[in-house]
Amino acid sequence: MYMPLFFAMKEKAIFCWSGGKDSALALHKIMLEDKLEIVALLTTLNATFKRISMHGVREELLEQQVHSIGLPLIKMYVNEGTNAEYEKEMEKLLLEYKTKGVTKVVFGDIFLEDLRLYRENNLSKVGLKAEFPLWKKNTTDLINEFLKLNFKTITCCVNDAYLNEDKVGEEIDVEFIKSLPKNVDPCGENGEYHTFCYAGPIFKKPIKFTVGEKVYKPLEIKKSDCDFKSSETKGFWFCDLVHVN
Repeated sequence: MYMPLFFAMKEKAIFCWSGGKDSALALHKIMLEDKLEIVALLTTLNATFKRISMHGVREELLEQQVHSIGLPLIKMYVNEGTNAEYEKEMEKLLLEYKTKGVTKVVFGDIFLEDLRLYRENNLSKVGLKAEFPLWKKNTTDLINEFLKLNFKTITCCVNDAYLNEDKVGEEIDVEFIKSLPKNVDPCGENGEYHTFCYAGPIFKKPIKFTVGEKVYKPLEIKKSDCDFKSSETKGFWFCDLVHVN
């Protein structure tokens, strides 16, 4: 007797990709779970400098990451860098992909309640839902899991309220985590540091790059921006990473 087969259709999702370790681990978990169809990675870039917003990573390195992962890339360019501009561009983009069947957006956030609420409120305006694979996980456990999975990452930006120039452009390993001050989250979830992930189980091959100059940029405060967790933040140290063939 013929028995019809019924297959549950996966929900389509866009993954918000920063290029850092939390994004990499969250994407790895989503891929293993295999319950969502990731139609593309979405990254916000500064239109003038052609670099990933906040992280400062060059666009060509982002492209190398995504090529190695093997998923399509959506680039969302911003000029002013305000929340209002970000929300306007994001809404326009998400409405477009909603017509293509996307129902969810995936983020690598871990425990910042206000950031989660901000994301969920913005998505509700366009009728989409958020997914947080790392939510409320212990950050010490997460960074240890990340390292045990043989992911490789380097700091590309550090907040001067927490870390000094010597911590930018440094490989994250067990010794790096042990050396962090007690007020720094192991995953840098409060914005203490940002990373560029260049190897690991989600990549077909490692991304090759060299470590360039270190640059200090004072904090430019805009009224529309979210407050930083530390009022001691005066600026950020960035490390220029340059792609090599």
